[in-house]
Amino acid sequence: MSVISFFSKTSFDPQKADILAAAFDAAWARLETSGSPLPGAGTAATARELLAKNIIAVARTGECDTNRLVEGALSRLAIDPDGQFLNADDVSAP
Repeated sequence: MSVISFFSKTSFDPQKADILAAAFDAAWARLETSGSPLPGAGTAATARELLAKNIIAVARTGECDTNRLVEGALSRLAIDPDGQFLNADDVSAP
């Protein structure tokens, strides 16, 4: 499924879906160049899905600035030492 069709299935209007898709592309490009293991062959599909869901979660707060969507979505992604994906909501404070 393309990311545009993923975002178009949300309750956002087409213009906002385009902003979300642009934020996704920018966030994914940052992950690919960061040295993170998330875009790797074994984890890319899950990472892309979580990234898209995180962008939607940030957008539902009313955010529509592409850079802030990227930062918000990336800040919610995490991977534990065993290679399991976590979202910020899954990480409990010490």
